[in-house]
Amino acid sequence: MKLRISWTALVLTLGVLLAVDAKAAAQPGRGCHLRGSEEALRCHDINVPLDPQRKEAGQLKLHVAVAPAFRPVPNSDPVFVLAGGPGEAGSDVVMLLESAFKRMRATRDIVFIDQRGTGLSGKLRCSEQQVGDADTDSEMKEALGKCLAAIKQPLGLYSTANAAADIEQVRLALGYGKVNVFGGSYGTRLGQHYARSYPASVRTLILDGVAAPEQVIPAAAQDAQLALEGIFKRCAEDKACAQAYPQLAKEFETLLARVDAGAVKLDFAHPRSRKRMKLTLGNLRFVSVIHGALYSPQDSQRLPYIIHSAYEGNWGPFLARSYATSDYSPEGLISMPLYLAVVCSEDVPRLTDEVRSADERGSFMRGHAARIADACPLLKVPAAPQQAVSQIAAPTLLLSGAYDPITPPRRAESAAKAMAKAKHIVVANAGHGVSRLGCVPRLMRDFLDKPEANVDSGCLREIAPIPFQLGHAGAKP
Repeated sequence: MKLRISWTALVLTLGVLLAVDAKAAAQPGRGCHLRGSEEALRCHDINVPLDPQRKEAGQLKLHVAVAPAFRPVPNSDPVFVLAGGPGEAGSDVVMLLESAFKRMRATRDIVFIDQRGTGLSGKLRCSEQQVGDADTDSEMKEALGKCLAAIKQPLGLYSTANAAADIEQVRLALGYGKVNVFGGSYGTRLGQHYARSYPASVRTLILDGVAAPEQVIPAAAQDAQLALEGIFKRCAEDKACAQAYPQLAKEFETLLARVDAGAVKLDFAHPRSRKRMKLTLGNLRFVSVIHGALYSPQDSQRLPYIIHSAYEGNWGPFLARSYATSDYSPEGLISMPLYLAVVCSEDVPRLTDEVRSADERGSFMRGHAARIADACPLLKVPAAPQQAVSQIAAPTLLLSGAYDPITPPRRAESAAKAMAKAKHIVVANAGHGVSRLGCVPRLMRDFLDKPEANVDSGCLREIAPIPFQLGHAGAKP
């Protein structure tokens, strides 16, 4: 008996073999060790056009790290990880391999992309000590001016649109077909942009802390105020917290008034250098510390203690929180120049007086958006054209924390209006970024395996709130 193979079958077979061979040839990379991962990953340097519209403008080198799937023969659709900020790199969130991405990695490669201008992809740098220690608007602007003057790269090319084009170049270089896109915070904006620009390349999206298309990133005052009021409300409903801090909201308003009046004089040893510091606490530092603490339950549960301690004259807990993020690195993780390059070209042109006034009404974040807008002339970047909000066809899982101070659930609900197959789940006792919490990693894996199926999120009720700090020793035992 003769075996007969049709020309169609032969062509299809050869096509599959060629695709497999191309992928195998493209993916070996080099062994590398990144902070946050105990094991070696596969790292790649991928050249992309500096200006996708003008190939003659030269190239820049992107750093990409691949955590291979545990299964010997993995699924062909990897997970591309897009970090937040803007200004955070994929290599900055590799530690999530052991939490958020552990279940996904059982069957799929996890690909961490350092967006242009971040991490190991030519990070645009400022001295965190200069910028982070600025206490007044004028000091901040002076520090940023010195930093930006030293940067030679054309900041106008460090945009979301160009970063999306880079992602497609990475996909092609690594030999993948359709990919699953995971985006966190600003990565959700980049992920949506990529899905709209290259719909044939996207199998699914998982967006954690969702930025809506119409959202103006610096206009975060209302969301921050609602998150802070949520902390006050939860404290009032918690017997121990309410007993320890019965006038919490009033104490906060009093503190804010004292700071705005220039009445808070601090004399302390710098937590890192031990250098003696004397400063008049300004609104910029005060508001930034409170806003930053609202991002995670681990930090926000300390806020009643920090506020009450400061109200009574003990600013030690506040100062400890103020310098906490700079303890990780003298430069910090976020690239401030990249943050400004994106926000000044894509958001500030939409920050009208009406938008800013409505956003700041009744919020402790008054003046936040204006500070960012005032720095934009230093960059001289043109306004970026807005991407049309076309329908995203790929199945999308939207994740939100109920107390998120910048991308609360209402932002995800707005984004979902332009998605054909969106599922939205909210974690009740969480802030900004929920992908590593409780059963969420399993839900994400379930979604990837069966994107069209319903997501049973009942297990989220098992995620308990973190107890409030009630004194120097922490929470009540």
